[in-house]
Amino acid sequence: MTAFFIGDVALDEYYTAERWPGPADKGFVTELPSEAGGSIANAAVVHAGFGGRPEFISLLNASPLSERLIADLAAHQVATRHMLRDPAIPESRNFIFLVGGEHIVLTVEMGQQPMWLPPQTMTALRAPGYLYTTLYRVRRLHAQIDGQVLAQAELLADLRAHGRKLVFDLDVGGATDADLPYLQGAEVVIMNQTGFRNTFGQDDIRCAQAWMAQNQIRTLIRTAAAEGATAMQDGTLFTAAGYAVEVADVTGAGDTFGGTLVHGLEQGWTLQDTLAFAVAAASRSVTQHGPRSGRTTPQNVKNWIQKNQNKKG
Repeated sequence: MTAFFIGDVALDEYYTAERWPGPADKGFVTELPSEAGGSIANAAVVHAGFGGRPEFISLLNASPLSERLIADLAAHQVATRHMLRDPAIPESRNFIFLVGGEHIVLTVEMGQQPMWLPPQTMTALRAPGYLYTTLYRVRRLHAQIDGQVLAQAELLADLRAHGRKLVFDLDVGGATDADLPYLQGAEVVIMNQTGFRNTFGQDDIRCAQAWMAQNQIRTLIRTAAAEGATAMQDGTLFTAAGYAVEVADVTGAGDTFGGTLVHGLEQGWTLQDTLAFAVAAASRSVTQHGPRSGRTTPQNVKNWIQKNQNKKG
């Protein structure tokens, strides 16, 4: 069973600053080494580290930077045979500013170009397995099958009908009514605390049960940084405590959580065990610098959990 990850891969350019300047203000930043990143690519790299066989799809131009990003994924055992190209789009880059233990991310706008999936890619996607993605990407998916164009929510419905289980990372954006056709029938929807509040106006995940039922969403997860995560599945509430650790860089923590979550689901773990393991993996990742610091082995995460039990909330 192959997991697909459809989303962004980018060069993450890092800077540190003592404070984030306001309007009409000035400030100094210190440049740090750039690293290959991109949230969905980070999740795929984490998944590969656990022994998975992820396939990654994005839309890139034909520049040396794009070749570097693809080569880096391959070096981390992430397959890129289905990568899409458009020479007209900009370079894929993020500017990440580390300020006061948090991060501010500025992303170069890549546009809304359709992502046409060729027949061989659709054949691979029309098979049982997980698909980890974002709303930004699925709105752009198109394919032509037997002379018929499938696009956006209709394409996702086709993949679900063929056994592909959808996992959405909604991050800080959350969901609006316009997003519901894409989310309907999803196996998992993940939001962080900001995205959840933007969607539901509060923090209690139990308020979303009717929303989940109406949209046939099996599992909803709310992550909350050091506080851990909560999940709702089939009317049951699950919780996993976080860890009070010294934070070096929070970039990629959510991606580590998502890549780990897909690994646990593929292994057939219970949701409780998967949730707790994903929280631990994400907590471990923030103690190190870099967007892909979450890449490790299952045994390393287990060892980390044993050593940090006293820091568990």
